[in-house]
Amino acid sequence: MSKYSLPKNFLWGGAVAANQLEGAYKEENKGLSVADIMTAGANGKNREITDGVVDGKYYPSHEAIDFYHRYKEDIKLFAEMGFKCFRTSIAWSRIFPKGDEDQPNEAGLKFYDDLFDECRKYGIEPVITLSHFEIPYHLITKYGGWRNRKLIDFFTHYAEIVFKRYRDKVTYWMTFNEIDNQTDYTNQFLMATNSGLILKDNQADAEALMYQAAHYELVASALAVHLGHRINPNFKIGCMINMTPIYPASSKPVDIFQAEKAMQRRYWFADVHALGKYPRNMEAFFAKNELRRDITAEDRLILSEGTVDYIGLSYYNSMTVAYKKENPDFHFVGPELVVDNPNVEKSSWGWPIDPLGFRYSLNWLADHYHKPLMVVENGLGAYDKVENNGEIHDPYRIDYLKAHIRAMIDAVEEDGVEVLGYTPWGCIDLVSAGTGQMSKRYGFIYVDKDDQGHGSLKRIKKDSFFWYQKVIQSNGTALD
Repeated sequence: MSKYSLPKNFLWGGAVAANQLEGAYKEENKGLSVADIMTAGANGKNREITDGVVDGKYYPSHEAIDFYHRYKEDIKLFAEMGFKCFRTSIAWSRIFPKGDEDQPNEAGLKFYDDLFDECRKYGIEPVITLSHFEIPYHLITKYGGWRNRKLIDFFTHYAEIVFKRYRDKVTYWMTFNEIDNQTDYTNQFLMATNSGLILKDNQADAEALMYQAAHYELVASALAVHLGHRINPNFKIGCMINMTPIYPASSKPVDIFQAEKAMQRRYWFADVHALGKYPRNMEAFFAKNELRRDITAEDRLILSEGTVDYIGLSYYNSMTVAYKKENPDFHFVGPELVVDNPNVEKSSWGWPIDPLGFRYSLNWLADHYHKPLMVVENGLGAYDKVENNGEIHDPYRIDYLKAHIRAMIDAVEEDGVEVLGYTPWGCIDLVSAGTGQMSKRYGFIYVDKDDQGHGSLKRIKKDSFFWYQKVIQSNGTALD
């Protein structure tokens, strides 16, 4: 074996989130989460965030794919594929229905006991996210979400309960899912799901609220890391960022520097998680613009003492930006500077397909943070067709994953990047977070349900199921 190669214990698996597949949104005392008040949307149509559950509207998360009642069947299918790990999340509002209670909901705790036991029965390692777009709705209505420092205590109390409960069942944890997505503070969906910030009428201080909320989340994450290591020194606790490398549209110096500033604005979250302090470029930005006003010396100490063990990341696509004269300070929020890249293909949803960008991303993260990486999301959302004979042929998904796995292996073997595992997103079809659709499918396993919520929920293996089974069996050597 080469010095630089995938280890024999490499964590092949798949990834999901509780709110996108569990369903049972009120069962056994579960409280409402922010995901439970989001209606179905479509490609190009935003999901509506309603004031509580409104009669007559369709909320995809309420049933999702009913994993809550079918997890044994689904875990058995994952085991058949050969999964070494399964990345999912704990629904915070199953454990604390309102989020601010002193005592947890025992029925919620038992569900995850049973789920993790079922995984371990097949030798599947749970990889668990504490907060994956499912903040309890009560914490939004009563406290305003993460704009309120009180949420730090609520989150760490929740983390302590689940760390102690599952200390012998879960080794790999992550704190906040894709925390850097809220860089685009103009996007209501991203603000609501990341920080529970539901803003009315494009609230003028959205930028300030986002940076302050993100700071409280980062302090809570660091406290959770420190707490988790005390509870079980063998815990491996990571952060989770959406890695979308940002290219300059040309070799013009202004485009190159615009891309550099965009990377700074998007990935400082990882600096705080991994290095324990804010980068100087962001400190300068905050000072100039009077942002993130509430930060204490104690906060800074907590951040320095609660650095993560590894960096979890999602990678789907790259992004390209161009400088605009009306933006002389090279400010970056999100889509306002994004331009098409003619050098990469696009998916059915218009997302760039860029496998080399994946290798570049792994190199960039390794160079900046010098910590192990875990790829906890990667995949292609596409339309699938069930043939008359019941088969589902998805060569487009296989081609996408094949190219990206090759890029990951090149990053390991050629570039020396340390990667702990690879868990493609939506290993079983589930509700799309961004659109609420079922027709945007990622899985190796088809679930019979449509965008209106109709279907038998029958599970069907796609061609990619058998392909990925061989990939795992061969530890990544049998990709063709």
